[in-house]
Amino acid sequence: MVAQTDISTCHAETIGRELAWFEEVLDTRMKLYFNQECGYPAIGEVTPPEHARGNGYYADFIRTYRCTPAERLVLMLALAPHVRPQLLDVFCIKNATYDKSFCEFGGLKGVTHGGFLPTGETAVFLLAGDDLAERMEAEKLFRASHYFFTQQMLQLQEAGSNEPYLSGGLSLSPDQVSCFSSGAGRKPHFSKDFPARLIHTQMEWEDLILPEETLAQIEEIRTWIQYHPVLMNDWGFGKKLKPGYKCLFYGPPGTGKTLVACLLGKRCGMDVYRIDLSMLVSKYIGETEKNLEKIFQQAENKNWILFFDEADALFGKRSGVNDSHDRYANQETAYLLQRLEDFNGIVILATNLKSNIDEAFARRFQSMIYFPVPKAKDRIRIWERSFSPRTVLEEAIDLEQLARRHDLTGGMIMNVIRYCSLMALQRNENVIRLHDAEIGIQKELVKEGRMLS
Repeated sequence: MVAQTDISTCHAETIGRELAWFEEVLDTRMKLYFNQECGYPAIGEVTPPEHARGNGYYADFIRTYRCTPAERLVLMLALAPHVRPQLLDVFCIKNATYDKSFCEFGGLKGVTHGGFLPTGETAVFLLAGDDLAERMEAEKLFRASHYFFTQQMLQLQEAGSNEPYLSGGLSLSPDQVSCFSSGAGRKPHFSKDFPARLIHTQMEWEDLILPEETLAQIEEIRTWIQYHPVLMNDWGFGKKLKPGYKCLFYGPPGTGKTLVACLLGKRCGMDVYRIDLSMLVSKYIGETEKNLEKIFQQAENKNWILFFDEADALFGKRSGVNDSHDRYANQETAYLLQRLEDFNGIVILATNLKSNIDEAFARRFQSMIYFPVPKAKDRIRIWERSFSPRTVLEEAIDLEQLARRHDLTGGMIMNVIRYCSLMALQRNENVIRLHDAEIGIQKELVKEGRMLS
């Protein structure tokens, strides 16, 4: 197995060679444009470097997307301000005739960045010079249908009113900058712009205790994750099916919905982000859609699972139209429906009651999985597996009897075990006592308005 440091070194060397090629192409373009002596008749004569398979993220990237030399030059132009800004200083020269910068170079001045920031115009000049036919060909790289933009790798900022669209700033997405500059993807931090937290579990798939029918349905999600590229691309279902996979988990609290989302991510090598609906849902018109769009944009084409816990707040039933506020709320739901349909990743919604979810959303789910309160035989397994191996149970504790008498969820059982364990530690011992278990069970039942039987 190749060490991570070796991979990082290979990636850095790959980017270094790519930037050296970019610099030579840029030098050639400037010499040709100003009719200076040059070793090449055209920039296409400057041979791009070849990067061996496995030489880091960038080498794999250009192989995966079969990047053309023109596409690679645009990527390096956008990356240069982040890793080698001095390469673009050549664009800062003034046009002596008019005592101003060369408008054909494009470019912007940053607020805090002291160097040259490229625009779409800069990229087109690099690729085409003043050749009109080549310019028109280069502009194709900035169409909305190009994978740079459909995959949200590259951004061309909106130009001012009535200004040429290529005068907008050219920049890589933050994720792409991180991948190209470090060879590893950047995990977003929880913030108002990304109200979602990365969640995980130390438990394993074998620790999961659920009915067989529930486990079988969960396995369908894992099968989709593993085989959807073959299904959609090789088998041609991409023309017939909506992208992505949407699933509803429903059932009482503490039955394992969040745990299963985490375990799916762990088993399939995917990050799981739980959306904070308190920060997402806004009383102000249009803000909820904006907040949700920020999440979907960052999650697009990522190997993530988006987990909406207590999803009723966002995907609940629409109301009747009695006033303008109701009408807007229904418009918001219509937007959510469309955005959910168009998202190409994995989305899991969780709710305590299936009936709380709008039927319009329910029709979009590929699967709806019920998480029941565990039956006695499953409750016994949860009790038996959950105590610390450092503890011992006093003789009065009969786990089978506890499991049969009290229909607790897995989450409730874990709360009882936590309470018992803390009480044992407080006594400076490792013995779990029946008295503490009964108090813990009583606490859990009171939460639900029930009494100890």
